[in-house]
Amino acid sequence: MSGYADLHTHTTASDGTQPPAENVRLAKEAGLAAIGITDHDTVAGIQEAVEEGEKLGIKVVPGVEISTVAGGQDIHVLGYGIDERDPVFLDRLRQLRDVRETRNEMMIARLNELGLAVTMEEVLAGVSKTRPDETIGRPHIAQALIAKGYVSSMEEAFERYLGKTGVAYVNPPRIHPSEAIRWIHEAGGTAVLAHPGLYHDDPLVDELIGEGLDGIEAYHSDHTPEDEAKYASLANRHGLLVTAGSDYHGERHGQVFHGPIGNRRIAEDVVEKLLERRREDRANHS
Repeated sequence: MSGYADLHTHTTASDGTQPPAENVRLAKEAGLAAIGITDHDTVAGIQEAVEEGEKLGIKVVPGVEISTVAGGQDIHVLGYGIDERDPVFLDRLRQLRDVRETRNEMMIARLNELGLAVTMEEVLAGVSKTRPDETIGRPHIAQALIAKGYVSSMEEAFERYLGKTGVAYVNPPRIHPSEAIRWIHEAGGTAVLAHPGLYHDDPLVDELIGEGLDGIEAYHSDHTPEDEAKYASLANRHGLLVTAGSDYHGERHGQVFHGPIGNRRIAEDVVEKLLERRREDRANHS
Protein backbone atom coordinates (compact mmCIF):
# COMPACT_ATOMS: atom_id res chain seq x y z
CA MET A 1 0.00 0.00 0.00
CA SER A 2 1.63 3.20 -1.15
CA GLY A 3 -1.17 5.74 -1.50
CA TYR A 4 -2.75 8.34 0.77
CA ALA A 5 -6.04 8.75 2.57
CA ASP A 6 -8.24 11.68 3.62
CA LEU A 7 -10.08 10.26 6.62
CA HIS A 8 -12.60 12.98 7.45
CA THR A 9 -15.30 14.03 4.98
CA HIS A 10 -19.02 14.81 5.15
CA THR A 11 -21.81 14.19 2.68
CA THR A 12 -25.47 15.04 2.20
CA ALA A 13 -26.21 12.35 4.80
CA SER A 14 -25.33 15.07 7.34
CA ASP A 15 -24.22 18.64 6.61
CA GLY A 16 -22.13 18.18 3.47
CA THR A 17 -23.28 19.45 0.10
CA GLN A 18 -22.19 16.49 -2.04
CA PRO A 19 -23.68 12.98 -2.15
CA PRO A 20 -21.40 10.20 -0.87
CA ALA A 21 -20.54 8.95 -4.35
CA GLU A 22 -19.29 12.41 -5.32
CA ASN A 23 -16.90 12.50 -2.36
CA VAL A 24 -15.43 9.24 -3.64
CA ARG A 25 -15.07 10.66 -7.14
CA LEU A 26 -13.35 13.75 -5.74
CA ALA A 27 -10.96 11.48 -3.84
CA LYS A 28 -10.12 9.76 -7.12
CA GLU A 29 -9.50 13.14 -8.78
CA ALA A 30 -7.26 14.17 -5.87
CA GLY A 31 -5.11 11.10 -6.41
CA LEU A 32 -6.08 9.45 -3.13
CA ALA A 33 -6.20 5.72 -2.53
CA ALA A 34 -8.73 5.89 0.32
CA ILE A 35 -11.36 8.17 1.81
CA GLY A 36 -13.24 8.22 5.11
CA ILE A 37 -16.98 8.92 5.16
CA THR A 38 -17.63 10.40 8.60
CA ASP A 39 -21.04 12.04 8.76
CA HIS A 40 -22.39 13.51 11.99
CA ASP A 41 -24.23 10.92 14.10
CA THR A 42 -25.23 8.83 11.08
CA VAL A 43 -23.89 6.08 8.85
CA ALA A 44 -26.49 6.71 6.14
CA GLY A 45 -23.94 7.64 3.47
CA ILE A 46 -21.58 4.70 3.81
CA GLN A 47 -23.20 2.15 1.49
CA GLU A 48 -23.44 4.50 -1.48
CA ALA A 49 -19.79 5.50 -0.99
CA VAL A 50 -18.63 1.88 -0.74
CA GLU A 51 -20.41 1.00 -3.98
CA GLU A 52 -18.82 3.94 -5.80
CA GLY A 53 -15.44 3.08 -4.31
CA GLU A 54 -15.68 -0.44 -5.71
CA LYS A 55 -16.31 1.02 -9.17
CA LEU A 56 -13.43 3.48 -9.01
CA GLY A 57 -10.88 1.46 -7.09
CA ILE A 58 -11.00 3.75 -4.04
CA LYS A 59 -10.98 2.25 -0.55
CA VAL A 60 -13.88 3.66 1.49
CA VAL A 61 -13.33 3.67 5.24
CA PRO A 62 -16.70 3.39 7.02
CA GLY A 63 -16.88 6.03 9.72
CA VAL A 64 -18.98 8.36 11.81
CA GLU A 65 -18.38 11.58 13.75
CA ILE A 66 -20.08 11.39 17.12
CA SER A 67 -21.29 14.56 18.83
CA THR A 68 -20.41 14.81 22.51
CA VAL A 69 -19.95 17.51 25.14
CA ALA A 70 -17.22 18.10 27.70
CA GLY A 71 -16.24 21.26 29.53
CA GLY A 72 -19.25 23.06 28.08
CA GLN A 73 -18.23 22.66 24.44
CA ASP A 74 -18.81 20.31 21.53
CA ILE A 75 -16.22 17.55 21.28
CA HIS A 76 -16.25 15.27 18.24
CA VAL A 77 -15.06 11.68 18.27
CA LEU A 78 -14.47 9.88 14.98
CA GLY A 79 -15.26 6.18 14.78
CA TYR A 80 -13.68 4.09 12.01
CA GLY A 81 -14.41 0.55 10.94
CA ILE A 82 -17.62 0.47 12.97
CA ASP A 83 -20.24 -2.12 12.09
CA GLU A 84 -22.75 0.16 10.39
CA ARG A 85 -25.45 -2.51 10.70
CA ASP A 86 -25.10 -3.06 14.46
CA PRO A 87 -28.64 -2.46 15.82
CA VAL A 88 -27.42 -1.24 19.22
CA PHE A 89 -25.05 1.27 17.64
CA LEU A 90 -27.71 2.44 15.19
CA ASP A 91 -30.14 3.05 18.05
CA ARG A 92 -27.50 5.03 19.92
CA LEU A 93 -26.92 7.19 16.85
CA ARG A 94 -30.67 7.76 16.58
CA GLN A 95 -30.70 9.08 20.14
CA LEU A 96 -27.89 11.50 19.25
CA ARG A 97 -29.84 12.71 16.22
CA ASP A 98 -32.84 13.38 18.46
CA VAL A 99 -30.63 15.59 20.65
CA ARG A 100 -29.30 17.30 17.52
CA GLU A 101 -32.84 18.11 16.41
CA THR A 102 -33.58 19.58 19.83
CA ARG A 103 -30.40 21.69 19.58
CA ASN A 104 -31.43 22.96 16.15
CA GLU A 105 -34.86 23.98 17.43
CA MET A 106 -33.28 25.76 20.41
CA MET A 107 -30.95 27.67 18.09
CA ILE A 108 -33.84 28.70 15.84
CA ALA A 109 -35.73 29.94 18.91
CA ARG A 110 -32.68 31.92 20.06
CA LEU A 111 -32.27 33.48 16.63
CA ASN A 112 -35.95 34.48 16.68
CA GLU A 113 -35.44 36.09 20.10
CA LEU A 114 -32.59 38.09 18.56
CA GLY A 115 -34.93 39.38 15.83
CA LEU A 116 -33.82 37.06 13.03
CA ALA A 117 -37.00 35.68 11.47
CA VAL A 118 -35.90 32.22 10.36
CA THR A 119 -37.94 29.03 10.69
CA MET A 120 -37.09 25.35 10.67
CA GLU A 121 -39.24 25.01 7.55
CA GLU A 122 -36.95 27.49 5.78
CA VAL A 123 -33.89 25.54 6.94
CA LEU A 124 -35.35 22.27 5.67
CA ALA A 125 -36.30 23.86 2.35
CA GLY A 126 -32.62 24.23 1.52
CA VAL A 127 -31.68 20.65 2.44
CA SER A 128 -31.72 17.60 0.18
CA LYS A 129 -32.62 15.31 3.11
CA THR A 130 -34.16 12.14 1.74
CA ARG A 131 -33.84 9.63 4.61
CA PRO A 132 -34.84 9.77 8.28
CA ASP A 133 -31.33 8.79 9.39
CA GLU A 134 -29.74 11.81 7.69
CA THR A 135 -28.92 14.76 9.94
CA ILE A 136 -29.46 18.53 9.96
CA GLY A 137 -26.64 20.67 11.33
CA ARG A 138 -25.53 24.22 11.93
CA PRO A 139 -24.32 24.75 8.35
CA HIS A 140 -27.91 24.22 7.20
CA ILE A 141 -29.10 26.92 9.62
CA ALA A 142 -26.27 29.16 8.42
CA GLN A 143 -27.43 28.59 4.85
CA ALA A 144 -30.90 29.87 5.76
CA LEU A 145 -29.38 32.95 7.41
CA ILE A 146 -27.41 33.66 4.24
CA ALA A 147 -30.48 33.14 2.05
CA LYS A 148 -32.43 35.67 4.11
CA GLY A 149 -29.63 38.23 4.01
CA TYR A 150 -28.84 38.22 7.73
CA VAL A 151 -25.21 37.27 7.06
CA SER A 152 -23.08 37.19 3.94
CA SER A 153 -21.05 34.04 4.53
CA MET A 154 -20.83 30.77 6.43
CA GLU A 155 -17.95 32.20 8.49
CA GLU A 156 -20.00 35.23 9.52
CA ALA A 157 -22.95 33.03 10.49
CA PHE A 158 -20.77 30.94 12.79
CA GLU A 159 -18.77 33.85 14.19
CA ARG A 160 -21.79 35.98 15.04
CA TYR A 161 -24.47 33.43 15.82
CA LEU A 162 -23.84 29.68 15.58
CA GLY A 163 -20.25 29.04 16.69
CA LYS A 164 -19.36 28.34 20.31
CA THR A 165 -18.87 32.09 20.97
CA GLY A 166 -21.93 33.11 18.91
CA VAL A 167 -24.94 34.73 20.53
CA ALA A 168 -27.36 32.01 19.36
CA TYR A 169 -25.17 29.07 20.34
CA VAL A 170 -26.79 26.49 22.60
CA ASN A 171 -25.46 23.18 23.85
CA PRO A 172 -28.04 20.72 25.22
CA PRO A 173 -26.86 17.76 27.32
CA ARG A 174 -25.03 15.11 25.31
CA ILE A 175 -22.88 12.11 26.10
CA HIS A 176 -19.30 12.59 27.27
CA PRO A 177 -16.60 11.75 24.70
CA SER A 178 -15.46 8.82 26.85
CA GLU A 179 -18.91 7.30 26.27
CA ALA A 180 -18.49 7.75 22.53
CA ILE A 181 -15.19 5.87 22.72
CA ARG A 182 -16.97 3.00 24.44
CA TRP A 183 -19.79 2.97 21.87
CA ILE A 184 -17.31 2.89 18.99
CA HIS A 185 -15.36 0.03 20.54
CA GLU A 186 -18.54 -1.95 21.19
CA ALA A 187 -19.45 -1.51 17.51
CA GLY A 188 -16.11 -2.98 16.48
CA GLY A 189 -14.52 0.37 15.62
CA THR A 190 -11.47 2.49 16.35
CA ALA A 191 -11.94 5.81 18.20
CA VAL A 192 -10.04 8.92 17.08
CA LEU A 193 -10.35 12.40 18.59
CA ALA A 194 -11.27 14.90 15.86
CA HIS A 195 -9.40 18.23 15.49
CA PRO A 196 -8.20 18.64 19.12
CA GLY A 197 -6.58 21.97 18.28
CA LEU A 198 -10.03 23.55 18.09
CA TYR A 199 -10.91 22.69 21.69
CA HIS A 200 -7.99 24.30 23.54
CA ASP A 201 -8.41 21.66 26.23
CA ASP A 202 -5.34 19.45 26.38
CA PRO A 203 -6.21 18.08 29.84
CA LEU A 204 -9.32 16.59 28.19
CA VAL A 205 -7.14 15.02 25.48
CA ASP A 206 -5.01 13.42 28.21
CA GLU A 207 -8.15 12.20 29.99
CA LEU A 208 -9.50 10.59 26.82
CA ILE A 209 -6.19 8.86 26.16
CA GLY A 210 -6.67 7.27 29.56
CA GLU A 211 -10.21 6.26 28.57
CA GLY A 212 -9.03 4.15 25.64
CA LEU A 213 -8.71 6.62 22.78
CA ASP A 214 -7.04 4.90 19.81
CA GLY A 215 -5.87 7.87 17.76
CA ILE A 216 -5.69 11.63 17.29
CA GLU A 217 -6.53 13.62 14.17
CA ALA A 218 -3.33 15.68 14.15
CA TYR A 219 -3.62 16.92 10.56
CA HIS A 220 -6.78 18.94 9.93
CA SER A 221 -7.77 21.86 7.71
CA ASP A 222 -8.26 24.18 10.70
CA HIS A 223 -5.10 23.19 12.59
CA THR A 224 -2.04 25.42 12.56
CA PRO A 225 1.34 23.85 11.74
CA GLU A 226 2.08 24.09 15.45
CA ASP A 227 -1.14 22.20 16.28
CA GLU A 228 -0.26 19.50 13.80
CA ALA A 229 3.25 19.02 15.17
CA LYS A 230 2.04 19.04 18.78
CA TYR A 231 -0.74 16.48 18.38
CA ALA A 232 1.28 14.19 16.11
CA SER A 233 3.99 14.17 18.76
CA LEU A 234 1.47 13.55 21.54
CA ALA A 235 -0.07 10.63 19.67
CA ASN A 236 3.32 9.11 18.96
CA ARG A 237 4.38 9.41 22.62
CA HIS A 238 1.32 7.44 23.69
CA GLY A 239 1.50 4.90 20.89
CA LEU A 240 -1.72 6.18 19.29
CA LEU A 241 -2.61 6.36 15.62
CA VAL A 242 -2.07 9.68 13.85
CA THR A 243 -4.74 10.55 11.30
CA ALA A 244 -5.42 13.33 8.80
CA GLY A 245 -8.63 14.75 7.39
CA SER A 246 -9.83 17.69 5.36
CA ASP A 247 -13.21 17.77 7.17
CA TYR A 248 -14.65 18.49 3.74
CA HIS A 249 -18.28 19.66 3.84
CA GLY A 250 -18.56 20.69 0.20
CA GLU A 251 -18.91 24.13 -1.29
CA ARG A 252 -21.34 26.86 -0.30
CA HIS A 253 -21.46 30.21 -2.09
CA GLY A 254 -18.19 29.44 -3.82
CA GLN A 255 -16.36 28.66 -0.61
CA VAL A 256 -15.15 25.21 0.46
CA PHE A 257 -15.91 24.35 4.08
CA HIS A 258 -13.48 23.40 5.86
CA GLY A 259 -11.05 22.31 3.15
CA PRO A 260 -11.04 20.43 -0.16
CA ILE A 261 -10.76 16.65 -0.22
CA GLY A 262 -7.13 15.62 -0.05
CA ASN A 263 -5.72 18.84 1.40
CA ARG A 264 -4.88 16.80 4.51
CA ARG A 265 -3.78 13.22 3.93
CA ILE A 266 -2.03 10.38 5.70
CA ALA A 267 -0.28 7.24 4.45
CA GLU A 268 -2.75 4.56 3.42
CA ASP A 269 -1.27 2.00 5.82
CA VAL A 270 -3.02 3.87 8.64
CA VAL A 271 -6.31 2.66 7.12
CA GLU A 272 -5.36 -0.94 7.80
CA LYS A 273 -4.62 -0.10 11.42
CA LEU A 274 -7.96 1.69 11.78
CA LEU A 275 -9.77 -1.41 10.52
CA GLU A 276 -7.91 -3.97 12.65
CA ARG A 277 -10.47 -3.95 15.46
CA ARG A 278 -13.29 -4.45 12.92
CA ARG A 279 -11.53 -7.48 11.43
CA GLU A 280 -10.76 -8.95 14.87
CA ASP A 281 -14.37 -8.47 15.98
CA ARG A 282 -15.69 -10.24 12.88
CA ALA A 283 -13.20 -13.07 13.34
CA ASN A 284 -14.34 -13.55 16.92
CA HIS A 285 -17.97 -13.80 15.83
CA SER A 286 -17.40 -16.04 12.83
